[in-house]
Amino acid sequence: MRNNVPRTGPSGDEQADSKSSLHSDKPVKAGMIDIKSNRRSRKWSKKAQVGRLLWDICSPAFALSPRQFWFWRRTMLRLFGARIAGDVHIYPSAKISIPWNLTIGRESSVGDKAILYALGPITIGPQTTVSQYAHICAGSHDYQAPDMELTKPAIIIGEGVWICADAFIGPGVSIGDRAVIGARCVVMRDAAEDTVYVGNPAKQISRRHIT
Repeated sequence: MRNNVPRTGPSGDEQADSKSSLHSDKPVKAGMIDIKSNRRSRKWSKKAQVGRLLWDICSPAFALSPRQFWFWRRTMLRLFGARIAGDVHIYPSAKISIPWNLTIGRESSVGDKAILYALGPITIGPQTTVSQYAHICAGSHDYQAPDMELTKPAIIIGEGVWICADAFIGPGVSIGDRAVIGARCVVMRDAAEDTVYVGNPAKQISRRHIT
């Protein structure tokens, strides 16, 4: 026989009341998240919106290009305002959100399925390697604000750095020259030069000595 006791949500309120609140247009109370304000806010200029649309339309020509077409992908990024030095190797499966926020120094490389989430500026120094699946994230939200305002803190990665596979570099972080960020490492604070980091959160384990 079916139990007729009303089902309740985590707070103890009846489920019917919880459903009705999902579609409420009541003003947001203090301490609540205001998603409507977030979506109404203007995060990009008209020029940036058009640029992002054009990049979305053209990016299949980047992603479907043969691996050896390094020059083609450098050229595409430069046409969209990226500052890409000579002999930079960017793999076709790398995901780049906003090219005009990207600067990459000579002889650097960006590996398979790496993510350069360049909502804010990302600068990668010369002779730096960003390995496969690494995520460079120059975008976040102000979690203290009700509307979760979009933020775009810049990321600076120095010369001769190795960002290993699956590592995450958070917004506003600077990585010193020749630092090594280990596989699946999560870096949310600045990393010193000539230093090796591993773990989540990132911890220094040794110095790097190039002989």
